[in-house]
Amino acid sequence: MLEIKNLIVSYGAINALQSVSLAVPEGGIVTLIGSNGAGKTTTLKTVSGLLKPKAGEIIYAGKSIAGRPPHEIVKRGLAHVPEGRMIFANLTVLENLQMGAYLVRDKKIVRRELEFVFATFPRLKEREQQVAGTLSGGEQQMLAIGRALMTNPELLILDEATEGLAPLIREEIWNCLSMLKARGQSILVIDKNIENLTRIADRHYIIERGKAVWSGTSAELIAEPDLQHRFLGV
Repeated sequence: MLEIKNLIVSYGAINALQSVSLAVPEGGIVTLIGSNGAGKTTTLKTVSGLLKPKAGEIIYAGKSIAGRPPHEIVKRGLAHVPEGRMIFANLTVLENLQMGAYLVRDKKIVRRELEFVFATFPRLKEREQQVAGTLSGGEQQMLAIGRALMTNPELLILDEATEGLAPLIREEIWNCLSMLKARGQSILVIDKNIENLTRIADRHYIIERGKAVWSGTSAELIAEPDLQHRFLGV
């Protein structure tokens, strides 16, 4: 589904990413983990076209998307839930979801995806006419994920999926990701909750100082507590 090879991204003269490589298989969940400032968000922004790479390859569904504009990447089936949610605070919940589907021309698909989002997050259905800026932080995260799902993506990427959320809301988000995986959704996710990440993910990549320094399965990550302590501080 997605393959990144030797990705280098610079901010001015500083290389934020130095030869990062990873792969997300079709229907799989892959995590990108590491300490703050390691390069995780930069990686996701580059995949979704918000940053242009200095070098390296980004192959999505068999075609190169490195340096392509974000709207073109969305059309190809990739949806990005950014850190900080970035919802439209002055629009209603329903209007935010409709904005997520602005590139979808088939109204039947839009209705189908709206019903799916409301079934996944019943709170959003209850608040569909509520102004999004008045939602709780957890509800705003649900809305950000729902808005991305409105594009009917083949690959969903989430930056800090549950950061700062109450425990009950976090559990709803993890349950949502598990359900999406069961539907065959490909997902690339950043989060700090190793216990839940290892419960749902197929493979993990650790980034440190702009480099991918380790990759392995959930069983392999759990078996190396020293690795978690050294790179993740847990």
